Amino acid sequence: MHIIFIGLPGTGKGTQAEFIQAKFSIPHISTGEIFRAAMSEGTALGLEAKAYVEKGQLVPDEVTIGIVKERLGQGDTARGFLLDGFPRTVSQALELERVLIEGRRRIDLALHLDVDSGKLLGRLTGRRLCQYCGETYHVMYRPPQEAGSCDKCGGPLYQRPDDTEETVATRLEVNVKQQKPLLKFYKMRGQLRSVDGEAGIDKVFEDICAILESLHIRAR
Repeated sequence: MHIIFIGLPGTGKGTQAEFIQAKFSIPHISTGEIFRAAMSEGTALGLEAKAYVEKGQLVPDEVTIGIVKERLGQGDTARGFLLDGFPRTVSQALELERVLIEGRRRIDLALHLDVDSGKLLGRLTGRRLCQYCGETYHVMYRPPQEAGSCDKCGGPLYQRPDDTEETVATRLEVNVKQQKPLLKFYKMRGQLRSVDGEAGIDKVFEDICAILESLHIRAR
């Protein structure tokens, strides 16, 4: 099975991706992670991407799809994959479609984790990190035992500059606008299914499993 995972920042995609990977034995491919790996390993495309990143420029689609293509060609994707973070635009979706057709594969499902952007603001602005060990907390969902101090090492907690309300609101607005055409693209192809991401973690996963099973996708 070949799945595209779509959702705004803070919807809980990472958690659900871990559950899907464990139950259905397909790799969770985060484009952020494969970009970092390609750059740190010094691959040709990784070095090309790094040059753009260091200049503060967007990495061109041809470089991005090249890195994604290399990852999708690895042996652990033989049974399928869960692709998270790509595509972000319709043009990228068309390029991905072309790459998959070359390998005689196709997208089986575009899985949309649907959460109201207004509710995501609280989720994203509540994150706190330990200045010493990097442990992550949340003021609402995972608060430290002692306010402002890390449970593990006692270090001070801080809020990242990109987690402030103003920055998060802007980021969400950009993502909402970017996501709409992509959802329409997969809906027109009959590949889009949405899950209520505001339900509890277990209920969300239960709903995802129901969708996968309706497509005759079984756990391994």
